[in-house]
Amino acid sequence: MKILVVGGGGREHAIVWKLAQSPKADKIYCAPGNAGIEQIAECVPIKATDIEALADFAEKEKFDLTVIGMDDPLMLGIVDEFQKRNLRVFGPEQKAALIEGSKVFSKNLMKKYGIPTAAYEEFTDPDEAKNYLRKNGKYPIVLKADGLALGKGVLICESEEDALSGVDEIMVDQKFGAAGNKMVVEEFLTGQEVSVLSFCDGKCVKPMVSAQDHKRAFDHDQGLNTGGMGTFSPSQYYTKEYEKQAEEQIFQKTVDAMNAEGRTFKGILYFGLMLTKDGPKVLEYNARFGDPETQVVLPRLKTDLVDVFEACIDGTLEELPIEWDDGAAVCVVLASGGYPVSYKKGYPIEGLDKLEGKEDMMVFHAGTKKEPDGTIVTNGGRVLGVVAKAKTLDAAIEKAYDHIDDITFTDVFYRHDIGRK
Repeated sequence: MKILVVGGGGREHAIVWKLAQSPKADKIYCAPGNAGIEQIAECVPIKATDIEALADFAEKEKFDLTVIGMDDPLMLGIVDEFQKRNLRVFGPEQKAALIEGSKVFSKNLMKKYGIPTAAYEEFTDPDEAKNYLRKNGKYPIVLKADGLALGKGVLICESEEDALSGVDEIMVDQKFGAAGNKMVVEEFLTGQEVSVLSFCDGKCVKPMVSAQDHKRAFDHDQGLNTGGMGTFSPSQYYTKEYEKQAEEQIFQKTVDAMNAEGRTFKGILYFGLMLTKDGPKVLEYNARFGDPETQVVLPRLKTDLVDVFEACIDGTLEELPIEWDDGAAVCVVLASGGYPVSYKKGYPIEGLDKLEGKEDMMVFHAGTKKEPDGTIVTNGGRVLGVVAKAKTLDAAIEKAYDHIDDITFTDVFYRHDIGRK
């Protein structure tokens, strides 16, 4: 098979790496890709959001399968465009991707179909939101921009003052752009946060192994929210009891709700859960693989990923047994100094060769670029994900941190407590 993957981050590197292990994958292309992906696939300089150009390219090259890694192209209707041209594509249609594209839509869906989530109100007027907060604010409280905001459009406010300035940040100053035209004000839930990604064929949903993400920039959950500074799998907090409750009250109910709304979901449905004393509740949905959760979940997948994607497209997921390795994996992100606010690009990365060939260790590139002279340089806020697999979580953490300082670049920083929640 000839396969195209759309995207260029650590998640897409992990997807390409896993697809490359399939005997069915003959040739893999990635648009736009990065310096790490370039080592195992042919990178094509087409932006992930240039849907027409991607569809033209896929038609010309006659791809057997295209996999959409990123959220933006899904919301822009890339799957619909590919289907219109009879191109085989993995991912949800635009109307189904709205489950991630609009917080207001997803919250209303959960309310309508009785799926456990935090209590909330929605607003399109900043003054109304502020009046509500003055009258009803119980702190901490959560403010969420309605649209996509690179995983950063969520503010946890500890006081009324914080919340009022948060409304300005989202709706008036539009820090997250048009994503802040609408806003959700949500009760603050306490508990452990867990990510459960799932494969979905429109009817059947098969959850993957659990993962936990570290969002804050610095150790002990200090600093600003980021796209994710590291992750581990499995979560020791996601007990059999929580799993059973989520399966009964959340996973299948969400897929059925989307069907009832005429928005059949095929692809990766990501459940961001809070494990509360009243059971698991949905914090958010994503319509694609999480980043950096993918980097620890896919290394644990034993089943051929091509087979899984094909079954999701064909509606035969129920018939396919999916197997997982029962060990653990951890991913530590190496970031550029100043991330997530401002950072410089173009610093040479040294030591990548030191981890090559090490058993059960992977380095997934997120923000990297290859210069004409072959030097690999930094090209983003999150630069690399160092991933280690082992029989236990402790052993995986130890292995990752034993080797992390082999890789260096100017102003590199990382968290020292990934997996230690």
